[in-house]
Amino acid sequence: MTLLVDVVSGTLLIAGALQCLLGAIGLVRLPSLLGRLQAATKPQTLGLLLILAGAALRVPLESAATLVLVAVFQLITAPVLSELVGRSAYRSGAVRPEILVADELADRLRADD
Repeated sequence: MTLLVDVVSGTLLIAGALQCLLGAIGLVRLPSLLGRLQAATKPQTLGLLLILAGAALRVPLESAATLVLVAVFQLITAPVLSELVGRSAYRSGAVRPEILVADELADRLRADD
């Protein structure tokens, strides 16, 4: 049984590390601010969740409960912060409108004025 837990835990840790690496590469390589924001949020969150799941299999139950709290806070805060940074960048003019496929925020901002 321990061998199975070790294999699953190692697989989750490696998959999480690769997902974080993919997000870091996207953060460096993507040309636009919104693309970088996407790369910094989604793959990093998934990578952290995989790493936390792999670590939770290796630690005692009390520590695993703490890791679950870390995962919940990450799932709550990362999308909210990403949304706030994206909106701030859009309002400050850091986002080029010509690269957007759909610009729903412009309609909403015009309606608020």
